[in-house]
Amino acid sequence: MLISSTVIDFNLAKWIYTAKGKAKKTLLLIVSLVVNLGLLFYFKYTNFFIDIYNELQLGHLNPVNIILPVGISFYTFQVLSYTIDIYRGQLVPSENILDFGFYVCFFPHLVAGPIVRAANFLPQIHKEITLSKEEVGQALFLIITGLIKKAIISDYISVNFVDRVFDAPTLYSGFENLMGVWGYALQIYCDFSGYSDMAIGIALLLGYRLGINFDLPYQSASITEFWRRWHISLSSWLRDYLYIPLGGNRKGKFRQYFNLMITMVLGGLWHGASWNFVFWGFLHGVALALDKLRTTFIKIPKNIFTHFLGVLFTFNFVCFCWIFFRAKTFTVALQVISQIFYQFHPAVVMQWIIGYKYVFALMGVGYLTHFIPKKAHSLTENILTKTPVIFKSLIIVFVIWMVIQVKSSDIQPFIYFQF
Repeated sequence: MLISSTVIDFNLAKWIYTAKGKAKKTLLLIVSLVVNLGLLFYFKYTNFFIDIYNELQLGHLNPVNIILPVGISFYTFQVLSYTIDIYRGQLVPSENILDFGFYVCFFPHLVAGPIVRAANFLPQIHKEITLSKEEVGQALFLIITGLIKKAIISDYISVNFVDRVFDAPTLYSGFENLMGVWGYALQIYCDFSGYSDMAIGIALLLGYRLGINFDLPYQSASITEFWRRWHISLSSWLRDYLYIPLGGNRKGKFRQYFNLMITMVLGGLWHGASWNFVFWGFLHGVALALDKLRTTFIKIPKNIFTHFLGVLFTFNFVCFCWIFFRAKTFTVALQVISQIFYQFHPAVVMQWIIGYKYVFALMGVGYLTHFIPKKAHSLTENILTKTPVIFKSLIIVFVIWMVIQVKSSDIQPFIYFQF
């Protein structure tokens, strides 16, 4: 798949660049879109649409046994950004297929992002590789914090609590379901941002600078701000290659809201072939449209109190949406919501804290470190950068020891591997 994608898009991009006339360029771009999105559609969505076909009783088709190629969602978007940018005249095609292949196959971010643009990566290939002492410290900080997020916080609370709740929500009280939802919000953040941090850190040690992919998203005071901070490489890709081509905000308010809805629904579908993901995208689309509408008619004064309320509301709305993202079916999602609203049972709070003391502690540490001011993160990074090599080594050994202490018997794959 990687070789095919590399060869096809390398040549299509050159033909687009040298083609005479707008019509020929457009035709070649359409070929690129059809080939790349066609492959993505076949591998990710064939059985989804077979299920829809069967449910509509149009006939009966048997599901196809398809293995999802690793990383296809990410490198498909990468090569599409390459051909589209060349079509737009924003990028000159690579002269060497090995350079382009290196961009497509660069291993740190290959399987789960961040989605790297060719315009940012290709110029770095032929520059002299340099790595300052500060950048080594920054890379180690990213790798260490990413490992802590993924292998210590995310994996532990997932195996020991969150998965149990979402597997059988009716067996747990509403409070426990709420903790499960908050736990999953932390789990998916630590899992995915942990991968991104490690990918960016490893790339930096190799001399390549990738853009930030997460910027403390749960500190957002609005849903619009959340999508500027969460999975930045995907949200910016959807903005530049879907939302803006649809018309963005240039064709009136109604069209803007419609474009937001389409963008987020397709963004939800990108995550997986399920109505749960479609509904998750729909909820975020509605929220973004309402947020744009609010800023048009209501001017909320900016102070600490309104900011706190904005963060509180945004975080809990995002968590509500995560229920549909995580639950295997709509039924399970509705069971979680029903338990929270009708079977809360606050009497179990202390029992839960005692019974799940390590889960509670890791959730506390995870959220505390997430919500502290950004300056504190920069200060910690600076301290690690300036420490002698022996202390850096001891920190790495300690983190590895911690991972060994909390790891489960089974390897927990990154959540975004499934997408």
